Amino acid sequence: MTAAWQINVFGVRHLSPSGAWHLRRFLDRVQPELVLVEGLHDAGELTKHFVKKGTKPPIAILAYTDSLPVRTLVYPLANYSPEFQAILWAHENRKSLEFIDLPSDAFLALQDMEWELASQRRAASEAALEADDAAGQESDDSSDSQSNQDVDIAVEHGAASLAQATPEFSVYERWAAVSGELNYDAYWERRFEHNLNDDAYRLAANQLGESLRELDIDPIRRHAENLVRESFMRRQIEAAIDRGIRPEKIVAIVGAYHAPVINGSHPAMSDAEFASLRRRASKLTLMPYSYFRLSSQSGYGAGNMAPAYFEMLWETLQHDQIHDLPMRYLSQVARYYREAGTHRSTAEIIEAVRLAKTLSALKDGYLPTLDDLHDAAVALLGHGQRSTIADVLVRVDVGTAIGELPKGVSRTSIQEDFDREIERLKLEKFRTAVKQDLGLDLRENRQAKTQSAAYLDLERSSLLHRLRILGVKFAEQVKVRQDGATWAERWAVQWTPESEITLVEAVLMGETIELACGFRFNQRIDEANSVDVAASLVSDACVCNMLSAMASAQQKLQQLASESSAFDTIASAAFELMQVVRYGDVRRFDTQPLIPLIEGLFVQGCLALPDAAKCDADAAKRLAVAIDQLNRVALEFHERIDESLWQRQLQVLSDADDRNPNLSGYACAVLLERGWMGNVELAREVSRRLSPGIAADLGAGWFEGLAQRNRYALIARQVLWEALSEYINSLDDDQFKRSLVFLRRAFGDFSPNERRSVAENLAEIWGVSADAALESLDGPLSAKEEQALENLNEFDFDDL
Repeated sequence: MTAAWQINVFGVRHLSPSGAWHLRRFLDRVQPELVLVEGLHDAGELTKHFVKKGTKPPIAILAYTDSLPVRTLVYPLANYSPEFQAILWAHENRKSLEFIDLPSDAFLALQDMEWELASQRRAASEAALEADDAAGQESDDSSDSQSNQDVDIAVEHGAASLAQATPEFSVYERWAAVSGELNYDAYWERRFEHNLNDDAYRLAANQLGESLRELDIDPIRRHAENLVRESFMRRQIEAAIDRGIRPEKIVAIVGAYHAPVINGSHPAMSDAEFASLRRRASKLTLMPYSYFRLSSQSGYGAGNMAPAYFEMLWETLQHDQIHDLPMRYLSQVARYYREAGTHRSTAEIIEAVRLAKTLSALKDGYLPTLDDLHDAAVALLGHGQRSTIADVLVRVDVGTAIGELPKGVSRTSIQEDFDREIERLKLEKFRTAVKQDLGLDLRENRQAKTQSAAYLDLERSSLLHRLRILGVKFAEQVKVRQDGATWAERWAVQWTPESEITLVEAVLMGETIELACGFRFNQRIDEANSVDVAASLVSDACVCNMLSAMASAQQKLQQLASESSAFDTIASAAFELMQVVRYGDVRRFDTQPLIPLIEGLFVQGCLALPDAAKCDADAAKRLAVAIDQLNRVALEFHERIDESLWQRQLQVLSDADDRNPNLSGYACAVLLERGWMGNVELAREVSRRLSPGIAADLGAGWFEGLAQRNRYALIARQVLWEALSEYINSLDDDQFKRSLVFLRRAFGDFSPNERRSVAENLAEIWGVSADAALESLDGPLSAKEEQALENLNEFDFDDL
């Protein structure tokens, strides 16, 4: 088609209640035969579901690739979206409707191109850094005069770079500033949302689009993408005209930026150009959306910060009550206050409305903007304290609305499986944007009449863990203290659009949650490269009730165990498997095959301990945890493992002078705790470790390790405190300064009761009362003492 054409174009902001209101009036006046909407071209078939009974916005069209790497594209719609109202109008008036933006496979291919460009930029940046490093190395060999010249050039270059890097205000923010508004949202609301004059919105949006295009603010990539999209939209319009629809009987609803060029004065995409578009095979589905998610998509054309507020604005427009909006909004704020137990009077609401209107009048506004309402709410309802009202304002602005779709509407197989599962397991009430607690008792309910009811919570647990493995954040497990019980779980459950998106992406791994989870387990098992990772996979498979995955993970664990010699990973793996065995009864599976694995890992860990203890202080912290883990395995399986081997290896580490002293002290504490060391042996070891002939950091470091566990048992051993007192008394000033740093750290987290018990022991040694000893040890430091301790922070022990 070559002849110029001009159709009716209505430019909008994509989530604009006033835009939707004006659009419907415009459609009523024009009565078009065809309504065209800026939306994914291949998603037009889905619009039939928008008008079904049971559809409740916000909803979204989700496009996703059917191969890895997964790319997704979300097209959200609220009740007050102009596009959504256009769809409803076309249905109500029996008019044709089409989506005219690029198809999803082309849009998703553009994402691939963005990722490629980002990778190229990262590679170029890394290459530039390497070049700078090389240039810096060469400059080290240059003369002083040349170096000074280089510094001058670098300073000038750095200043210029800094000037270039200084962020400027966006065109939208500058637009708002010139208009006397704090932000662009306030500018848009006052000049577009509140302007109810006939055709004012459409004309202003078109003028705005022309101005934005003249400024040419988009980066080159985005500009090129817009040109491609606009030429495709014109292609679709020309195709409609070629079918015999008169241009004056066509209305196109597009973003304000595109509105000025949706006409025949600009070229449409040719067949050859269309064929040359890059594609990624894709699929489409509908999904419920949320106001919370909409609120995070602020910015021109993308969303708004206050979807619940704009829903309120839409409702007042529908009932010709827009002047009531300030009162409705501020009354809602007061209602939230009252529900929280804080009284706010009707008089305060009335005064807040008056203040909001006054603030609007100062800027020649027709109605208060949301910013005006916020300021009035802070002043009158928050009594001047923004911090006390901020949370309430967010709740009123954003809301908790979640959309709904009729069952079976454009769902992937895994979404349908998820729906069936939450219905079967009675979890539907948790599919809400409000976070809720869910407590589970995994034990059999012996009062239940059916087996499924008897193990309802157990099956719920398996489902929630499977979703966790898939990365679907429908529920997050909360740690609880169970006093050794394994039957209780607690979850924080909350539905989000991100959960739905991740669930849809998971269909690439399997058509149901169980199949996708099995596929993900196989991936993780193949990727596992250490014995502790394999053990965690055994544990995950257990809680997911994926027995085949559990068997595969065990095989991988056996393979890795034969190659592993790292004490901490071996201990972690043995401890993880111990936890799995403890789940056995409640999870209803046979744990016997795991026992030989635990026995083998235990022996490996015992043998690896002494060599692992040749480490620095940072590694010692990690290894102390591992020693505790292996000791707990020894206690749990004392009838199956070689406890004498564990005792011997702990003794070797406790006696060693060439291992990390903190770990030697920790091993000594375990021996004491297990009853494998008595007072005589302890006195001998304390005397050896805490003596003037031993470096203070070694002696005090050993005591720090000793004091890390079972303190009440240590407190009861008077011989320890006698030796410690003698040790401190024997130190000269420099030795005392060195040891003080470590001893303060060792006693730093003693509880008040523990400190009092220590004071009582020392009181007996010093021949004073317990209160006097406690006052001496636990009393406030003088200014001189505080300064002395502060000086120790800068103390150079290497000079001693």
